[in-house]
Order: sequence, then structure tokens, then C-alpha cells
Amino acid sequence: MRWLPLLLSFALPLGSFAAKNPSTVDRFSEFHTKAQASSPLKLADASYKKLTSAPRDYSVAVLLTALDARFGCQLCTEFQPEWDVLARSWTKGDKNGESRLIFGTLDFSNGRDTFISLGLQSAPVLLLFQPTTGPHAGTTRDAIRYDFSGPQSAENVHVWLSRHLPDRPHPAVSRPVNYIGWIVSIVSTLGVAGVIFKAWPYVLPVIQNRNVWAGLSLIGILLFTSGHMFNQIRKVPYVAGDGRGGINYFAAGFQSQFGLETQIIAFIYGVLSFATISLAIKAPRTRDPKFQQLTVIVWGGVLVLMYSFLLSVFRVKNGGYPFKLPPFM
Repeated sequence: MRWLPLLLSFALPLGSFAAKNPSTVDRFSEFHTKAQASSPLKLADASYKKLTSAPRDYSVAVLLTALDARFGCQLCTEFQPEWDVLARSWTKGDKNGESRLIFGTLDFSNGRDTFISLGLQSAPVLLLFQPTTGPHAGTTRDAIRYDFSGPQSAENVHVWLSRHLPDRPHPAVSRPVNYIGWIVSIVSTLGVAGVIFKAWPYVLPVIQNRNVWAGLSLIGILLFTSGHMFNQIRKVPYVAGDGRGGINYFAAGFQSQFGLETQIIAFIYGVLSFATISLAIKAPRTRDPKFQQLTVIVWGGVLVLMYSFLLSVFRVKNGGYPFKLPPFM
């Protein structure tokens, strides 16, 4: 009987130590069960500390974010759906917990103390805690931080996690089916097909009309010969100041031009083309001699007038050009 107090004195500290240090297996089972119902886990300061505390024989991937609108974290809002897809796909594909990985999300509104203790000044931050015990124990207790650079997606983070979690299952990312998108696409396709079917007898003659294709070809030729592609490649300004409070519509030299200059040149080319076509095709078909003569005079005058203006513009581009034509001298 005299040994009973001595045994009790040894047993009480051991019992107290066991009560204060629950098994990491029980802790993983607890969080894994919760993750099966909702993944990633919504954490707070206390649950974050409990989940990441050592010793642990499992891994933890925690996203520290700030989703409240007052923080204005656009990347947090954009990345959160990708993180949710990854966590749900991984948890659903690993129902038995063979990968020993728990996903969690800690928002700043619920984890202010954790953000302060980690010294975080920005969000989002993705941390991966490796096991401290067991066959997959890491060489360091420090969390591995994900680099948020470039476009972010669930697939990119999955590759990163797989690289740091070797020799264990890596369930693939499975995105949910967008039923609304499919329905909208099918209905839209059927609607467009119905409209085309009904309008086809009226659209077909227009498509087969040679004049329509000639007009479109002429517009394309005039557009590109006037310098449209030059503007798109060089990103030229629309107009520029002349230094005296006015506006320059034409840039001097052949290596630069303005956006409005291209439009003016295209208009000049269009009028000249239309005048030439009218003199060559329309005028000979006019049966009334007087009207035919008037047509030739009018379109000839337009041709001379616009060509004179074109020469004056060319003299702006090339100051040494010797030719000119009235009335634009």
C-alpha cells in the first residue's frame, strides 16, 4: 500500500500531459471529417492555430485572404473560386485521406491576430505546412509560400502542391459543369440557326451579288492602302498640335502619320475611285446626250478637284515635291 501514493504521483503528470497533447491522428480525422462536408475549411484564429500546431503527421494548405470589399483586394476575389475548385476536387478525390492534406481558408476578418503574428502586409498568401512527424515529415518546420505571379488557376496551384507532396495521391482538378452556360449556348445556337434558315432566301441574293463584293473589296483596298495597318502597328496619335494652338491633321515625312490623316486619305481615294468608275461605266450608259455631257463635266470636275487636294496633301508630306494643281496650290 505504501507504493500506491508513489505510483499516483507518477501517473498524474503523465495523464495531464496526455490530456494536453491529443493525438495528431485524432486531429487529422477531426478536420478531415469536416472537410468532407465543406472544403476548404473556414478557419478562425483558434482553428488555424489548432490545425497548424506541431506535432502533426499531415500537411496543411491554408489560403490567407481578405475578401471584404473595404480592403479592395481584387486578386483575392479572383483567386477564391479557383481555390475552392481545387480544394473540393482534391477532397472529393481523396475521401480516405491518403494524401494527408487539409485545405483551409482564413479571412482577415476572422484571423486578424494570425495576420499580425505572421507579419503579413498584403493578401492573398498561400502557405503549405509540411508534416513534422511520420514518413512524410519535412526537413523544416517553416511553411512553404506560394508565389502569386502570372495568371492564377486551380491547375497551377495543383502542380505546385504535387511538387511539394511527393509519394502520395494527387487527385486531379475537376471543374463543375456549367449547366447554365450550356443551356444558353444551345438556345443561342438554335436561335441563330432559325434566323439564318428564315432569312436565307433573302440573304443569299445579297451574298451572290457581284456589286456587293466589289464594293467590299474596294473599301478594303482603300482602307489598307491609306495606311490603316500602319496605324494599328505603330499606335499613332489621332491628331497633334502645331505648337501655336492649332491642330495638325497631316504629319510631315513618310515615316509618320496621324489617325485622322488616314481617314482623310481614304475618303479622297474613295471619291476619286467613285468618280473614275462613274466616268468609265455610268456615263457611257446614259442615253440622254445632255445629261451625259453634264455627268462627264460634274464627275470630271470632282476628279480634278480631289486630285488637286491629294497633290496638296502630298506636298505636305514631301516639301520638295515640284508638282501642283489648282485650286489647291
